[in-house]
Amino acid sequence: MRVSENPDLHVDTVLVSAGRPAPEPGAAVNPPVVLSSTFLADGAVNYARVGNPTWQAFEEAVGRLEGGRALVHASGMGAISAALALLPAGGTIVAPDTTYNGTGDLLRAFEEAGGAVRRVAAIDTDGFLTALDGADLLWLESPTNPLMDVIDLATVLGAARAGGVVSVVDNTLPTPLGCQPLTLGADVVVHSATKYLAGHSDVLLGVTVTADDERGRSLGERLHRHRTLGGAIPGPMEVYLGLRGLRTLALRLERATANAAELARRLDGHPGVERVRYPGTGAMLSVDVVGGAESAERVCAATRVWVHSTSLGGVESQLERRRRHPSEAPTVPDNLVRLSVGIEHVEDLWADLDQALRAP
Repeated sequence: MRVSENPDLHVDTVLVSAGRPAPEPGAAVNPPVVLSSTFLADGAVNYARVGNPTWQAFEEAVGRLEGGRALVHASGMGAISAALALLPAGGTIVAPDTTYNGTGDLLRAFEEAGGAVRRVAAIDTDGFLTALDGADLLWLESPTNPLMDVIDLATVLGAARAGGVVSVVDNTLPTPLGCQPLTLGADVVVHSATKYLAGHSDVLLGVTVTADDERGRSLGERLHRHRTLGGAIPGPMEVYLGLRGLRTLALRLERATANAAELARRLDGHPGVERVRYPGTGAMLSVDVVGGAESAERVCAATRVWVHSTSLGGVESQLERRRRHPSEAPTVPDNLVRLSVGIEHVEDLWADLDQALRAP
């Protein structure tokens, strides 16, 4: 039995041990990078668009973390697109009124093609329960990106399952260490593995996870078919790097979360900040900067330790005014700056952020 199959291991140990080769004498400790587009006939895989041993190692590890069966995709958007493809043509989806803007773009395209999107304020639990009536798919983020609103996942997911509505949760921000949506009743979990799972801002990667039961296996087969026919597959090297990054997720997240909590505390009441948006846990927060959009842009341009960039979840701290993107939801304030807190020393992060907020 491989160590990763032991159900009694702590999650920190699973992160390190899952997806390893079988412990046979002389075996490699790490899975190989399999660079082949085709395989000999009559095996488990015959062509690399269908599967790859390097993918399987990563999928095993993420599946263990989420408590289901994982499927790796070329990017977070590839995973999101596959999950949204579970919607029937002309169907109805329920979603928060503010989501990751890539998801928002896909929802608008779905509407343009004749589908219906019922948007609900993230904190309006009763609104979600009402909107689920007659819906085909529920899409959730908690916390939402970039407003950091927290959704009552257990209640809303329970209602979706009771009503036969397929539910998807984007778990990129909390990671499997902060939340396991399958245990709360979700049908599909989505990650932009580019972010916290890989953790080093050096790969594009996505993943979907479904429950290991009859319903979950059926959805997983549909996701696999979408990936295979759509061709949105990752390269073996990207997946290898994703798995290598995953090994340190617990350590990275522990440090980044502690940094974020301290920064949120210090930013509360700062003269340059109108509002701190912090869900109380995790390594993400947003702030509404005093002085509007121009001041927010100046803050982002004035930092030297914080990286002014558009991603999140890396070891480096990143910040950005989100409404600089035309596709960002109108519910996001013009002066909102999203902060992805990294693993640097908190005093350096604070000094840099404080001077940027006070800069004329």
